[in-house]
Order: sequence, then structure tokens, then C-alpha cells
Amino acid sequence: MSVVSLIRSDLLASTAPYAYASTAPADARLVFLAGACPLDLAGDVTAQGDIAAQARLCIENLETALAAAGACLADVLSTRILVATTERPDLVTAWNVVRDAFGDHDAPSTLLGVTVLGYPNQLVEVEAIAAVRD
Repeated sequence: MSVVSLIRSDLLASTAPYAYASTAPADARLVFLAGACPLDLAGDVTAQGDIAAQARLCIENLETALAAAGACLADVLSTRILVATTERPDLVTAWNVVRDAFGDHDAPSTLLGVTVLGYPNQLVEVEAIAAVRD
């Protein structure tokens, strides 16, 4: 069972598709994840030019890293989604993939358009912080 509590406020817009804050109890262990990239096992960027496909692989890689730390998507406190674009529809494309993966666990998230990401042909990266009890 997740130790993460998602926080909402009636004093903030209800249209945001995520909680505005989250907390974890003092006895939880925080898990800081490196940005999940759309890399295959060989370290190659996959789905060049396809934001949705890259976002899906980022989520798969994020889930693998979470599992290695004894966590899952329901344990995520917050995310940051980075998309190499200047077009808002591209941001929405990546967001929709991430949102669908998290389902009802609508952790606080920040969605950013950036000029470039670390690997050639990389369009998406997903960062996360999680909390678990041992």
C-alpha cells in the first residue's frame, strides 16, 4: 500500500489534472529517480520523432527503476516531464501518455518544453520522486 498522500485545495483551480501537492510520512524512504529516457537495452534512443512512443518507453524505464528501488507508480510523490519542443500540442501528447500510465494516482506534475535533451534524437524525459516504507 502506498504511503503517498495527494493533496488538493478548494482554493486552487479544480481544472488541473493532478494534485497540487503530496506528502509522505516521516518514516518513509525517499527515492529520487534520474530522468527516465527513451533508451532501449543497448542504450539507443528509440522511436525517433515519435513523442508518444518515446513517452511510453520513458514510463516503462521509470517503472523498471522504481521496481529496483522497491517502489511502483503509486508510490510517486511528483513528476517532471520534459519535452524537446516549442509546440504545446507536443507537450499534451507526452502528458497524455504519462497521465494514462499513472491512472488515478494523479501525483503533482510539471510539464516543460525544453530546447534539447541529453541524447541525440531524444524528445522526452520523465523525472520522479517516490516514497516507500521498508
